[in-house]
Amino acid sequence: MKAIQIHEFGGPEVLKLEDAPRPEPNADEVLIKVFASGVNPVDWKIREGHAKGKFPVNFPLIPGWDVSGEIEEVGSDIVNFRKGDEVYSRPNPTRNGTYAEYVVVKATEVGKKPQSIDHEYAAAVPLAGLTAWQALFDHGQLEPGQKVLIHAAAGGVGTFAVQFAKWNRAYVIGTASEENIDFVKQLGADEVIDYKKEKFEDKVKDVDLVIDLVGGDTQKRSLQVLKNGGRLITTVKAENQEEAKAKNIHVEGFMAQSDPEDLEQIAQLIDSGKVKPIIAKILPLEKAAEAQKLSEEGHTRGKIVLKVV
Repeated sequence: MKAIQIHEFGGPEVLKLEDAPRPEPNADEVLIKVFASGVNPVDWKIREGHAKGKFPVNFPLIPGWDVSGEIEEVGSDIVNFRKGDEVYSRPNPTRNGTYAEYVVVKATEVGKKPQSIDHEYAAAVPLAGLTAWQALFDHGQLEPGQKVLIHAAAGGVGTFAVQFAKWNRAYVIGTASEENIDFVKQLGADEVIDYKKEKFEDKVKDVDLVIDLVGGDTQKRSLQVLKNGGRLITTVKAENQEEAKAKNIHVEGFMAQSDPEDLEQIAQLIDSGKVKPIIAKILPLEKAAEAQKLSEEGHTRGKIVLKVV
């Protein structure tokens, strides 16, 4: 099969389109014929060696941990999937990924693909969608009527977080650059703050939940807008714990887990028209280096996707 592989840590130039052996599924796995792969920051962080502590790497490595495709083969223990099923998944990032014509995934990490969208759009969903869903509801404990501040609201995770929070009848505030203000409002945000021109802490107060996708100074300043007993959930390093504790604020970092029930709920929201994936660009598999460069720049509206078939 054709696959993008890396043989060493480095810049985008280490991504090589090569022939690789087609993987074989174990008893509890499925083999997915990949139609499209989402591109995420974790892809280039692993490529550059920044995630060595979290994700052990064996070279050659196939990156990419977002997939939409169809079942090609099922392991001997699998009863809930069969050849030809259209599925999507966020595979385990400690294994070979989805920048390839085929990928093997644990069946417990796979959900049925949303029926109303094509594979390119479905590939944009799993990692970002699961991150937004679990940040808001599992870790953030967001309830209807509560106020949530979502940083980087126009990005891959942010676009889902805005839509999920609004579906849950929360009051949604997003931060974005000026050119994305109207876009984030169209997604459902009640307020959008231009983070380049305004300090969000001067505009917002008594927030129940902050979704921090930025970290650093943004995370620290976010403590000023949370109410007593509020929560700050971050996808980067959780810091400022002492200051947060003094203000009775819960700060927690997390990494999304593949959960078929969550994937099913997200698929239902997409198929009912309540949520839509946002794609910044679709590129062919051989343009993986360009796709990762765009991701690394960090200013895309929604997701970047590689079309494999």
